[in-house]
Amino acid sequence: MAEPPPVEPSGRDVRDRLSLWDRRPQPAAPLSDRQTDSVLELKAAAENLPVPPELPIEDLCSLTSQSLAVTLTAAVPESTEDVLLKGFAVLGMEDEKIETAQQFFSWFAQVQTQMDQDEGAKYRQMRDYLSGFQEQCDAILNDVNSALQHLESLQKQYLFVSTKTGTLHEACEQLLKEQSELVDLAENIQQKLSYFNELESINTKLNSPTLSVNSEGFIPMLAKLDDCIAYISSHPNFKDYPVYLIKFKQCLSKAMHLIKTYTVNTLQNLTSQLMKRDPSAVPNSDNAFTLFYVKFRAAAPKVRTLIEQVEQRSEKMPEYQQVLNEIHQCYLDQRELLLGPSIASTVTELTSQNNRDHCALVRSGCAFMVHVCQDEHQLYNEFFTKPTPKLDELLEKLCLSLYDVLRPMIIHVIHLETLSELCGILKNEMLEDHVQNNAEQLGAFAAGVKQMLEDVQERLVYRTHIYIQTDITGYKPAPGDLAYPDKLEMMEQIAQSLKEEQKKLPSEASFSDVRLEDPESCNLVKSGSAETHNPRHQTTISPADLHGMWYPTVRRTLVCLSKLYRCIDRAVFQGLSQEALSACIHSLLGAADSISKNKTQVDGQLFLIKHLLILREQIAPFHTDFTIKEISLDLKKTRDAAFKILNPKAVSRFFRLNSNNALIQFLLEGTPEIREHYIDSKKDVDRHLKSACEQFIQQQTKQFIEQLEEFMAKVAALKTTATQGGPRYSLSQQPWAQPAKINDVVSSTYKTIKTKLPSTLRSMSLYLSNKDTELILFKPVKNNIQQMFQKLHALLREEFSNEDLQIIACPSMEQVNLLLSMSK
Repeated sequence: MAEPPPVEPSGRDVRDRLSLWDRRPQPAAPLSDRQTDSVLELKAAAENLPVPPELPIEDLCSLTSQSLAVTLTAAVPESTEDVLLKGFAVLGMEDEKIETAQQFFSWFAQVQTQMDQDEGAKYRQMRDYLSGFQEQCDAILNDVNSALQHLESLQKQYLFVSTKTGTLHEACEQLLKEQSELVDLAENIQQKLSYFNELESINTKLNSPTLSVNSEGFIPMLAKLDDCIAYISSHPNFKDYPVYLIKFKQCLSKAMHLIKTYTVNTLQNLTSQLMKRDPSAVPNSDNAFTLFYVKFRAAAPKVRTLIEQVEQRSEKMPEYQQVLNEIHQCYLDQRELLLGPSIASTVTELTSQNNRDHCALVRSGCAFMVHVCQDEHQLYNEFFTKPTPKLDELLEKLCLSLYDVLRPMIIHVIHLETLSELCGILKNEMLEDHVQNNAEQLGAFAAGVKQMLEDVQERLVYRTHIYIQTDITGYKPAPGDLAYPDKLEMMEQIAQSLKEEQKKLPSEASFSDVRLEDPESCNLVKSGSAETHNPRHQTTISPADLHGMWYPTVRRTLVCLSKLYRCIDRAVFQGLSQEALSACIHSLLGAADSISKNKTQVDGQLFLIKHLLILREQIAPFHTDFTIKEISLDLKKTRDAAFKILNPKAVSRFFRLNSNNALIQFLLEGTPEIREHYIDSKKDVDRHLKSACEQFIQQQTKQFIEQLEEFMAKVAALKTTATQGGPRYSLSQQPWAQPAKINDVVSSTYKTIKTKLPSTLRSMSLYLSNKDTELILFKPVKNNIQQMFQKLHALLREEFSNEDLQIIACPSMEQVNLLLSMSK
């Protein structure tokens, strides 16, 4: 059965279906974003289409206000007829009339065709406009391509030309470089050849008979010769190097010979002129010495320039140094030839003038040599600029002539004063003053003076040993030396009489004081120097403090040490001082014993104490150590080992082959020991002083309270017996301890103190003459007496009744202290 034909959809159905193509969310024909944008743009363009100008005016009224937004260029006609006429005029149908439908459709077709043409006209116009631009661009592009082709051709031509130019430039640079190298090579060759070419010129000048070392061209020629030799010597790889070097050396030898000959002849001529002078003239006079230096100074500028040139080159070439040494030797030989006899005669003249005054001879001789050394150095500097040790050798040789004259005199000097003064002259005046201020010029003189000083010091030490042995150790005191205290009392009386005269004649007080002064005490420190700081010291000088009143060995020892202190080395001084002080102490001990035997023991003790105090105070200013070291060999172990090996029992052990061998033990155990002993003279003086003071204190204490000490010793023995188990005792029942007996002992002791104390204090004042020293020395005696009476008072109160105490009548402590206050 046949299907029925499809039914055509109605217009409504079509519109409904078309509405589904873009309905969301499930559109029938979804569009892309680009298609959507295109539709929207078409819609917007369709809304703004202009109204056709041929549209009848009536139709304009039916358009919306939006459609009329387009600006009409033509004025709105006044009537529909005008519009239609214009429309038909445009279509070329102003003469035709539309009466039928066919005419209308024909007119409408023309209108539609005209509208289509009007609508595509602007596009065709734009197409034609753009086509014109495209043609112009094509023409420009063709021109550009043609220009690029030309530029490319130009670039290829430029690269070709540039390559050719660069090649030419490099070739030119290479040629210039080669030219420069050839020029440098030529200059270098010429420069090197110039040193070799100078040989002929220099050789010609040196062989010229008119050449003189003083000419202007000689020194420049010498400089060129040095440069040539230095250059050739630095290039041993050159051809003919040894030949040219030998030739240049020969030229240098000729030049050096000319300089040496001229300088030596000048110096020898000067010497011969001075030696040919009138021999009757005194050679060592001031005029002769002045002439020796004036002549040489006048001739110095003639040769100084040449000598400077030689000195400047002496460190570079040995030839110059050799010539300089020869010139030095010639100069020094000529000076020695001139000065030797003159200096010898001058020293001989000084010796004859000061034959008995060694100090003046040494001082004048050394002063003369100082001037000679200074003048010779100044004259040497006139000729030379660099020093030489040969000058000092010459000056030492000249100074040796003075030393040879002075040494025989020095070794025969026997007086310590002269030797010490010679040491002072050589050490202080010459070495410390002259040499130290001008060490460079006086170096040779200093060597001679040091040698002379060593001889003087050696002689001084030798004579000091002899002096100590003969004048101190071997001193035999005269009766007047031991006349103590008589000589002190006599000097005190003289001082008292001078004091009385001083009161009567105040205008002569200064003269009296001078007479009381010790003329030699200025060289030594005064004993008892504490008096100068004590307000209670005596205004007059004590006789015991006068230098002349000292015991001779003390005075000689201190004078000897004072002269040695600044003259010899400290180590030697220490040994001599120890020897001198030991001998002095030994002589003082002997003198004190003699005085004790001839006078009293107090005089001997105070004599020893006073002089030991003087020694201690006088050696204090010597800033040195009086300690010496003695080395001895102790053979005690050797002796003991010898006794062991000599023992018969040791014979069997002689041949044992072990450590018990007797011979091996003897070698190991019998080695002697070396012992070192230190002897201090200051401590020796202090030790003897302390011993003398202790003996004086003990003797004085025994003199004053000997009976009380014996009584207290008996009481102590009685108590000791009782404590050791003996019978009990009663002190009052002892026959020797009766109150009357004790009274006799106490009275006798008190009387002894009262009678002997003033004489003791008088002796202490006479010998010590220093209140502080007297109080220090007497204070232990006073304390011993006070302690003894205190013990006696305690014993009496313990053992005796009041009635017995009254019988004993022991003086109270106040009475004892009052009695002892006399010491103040």
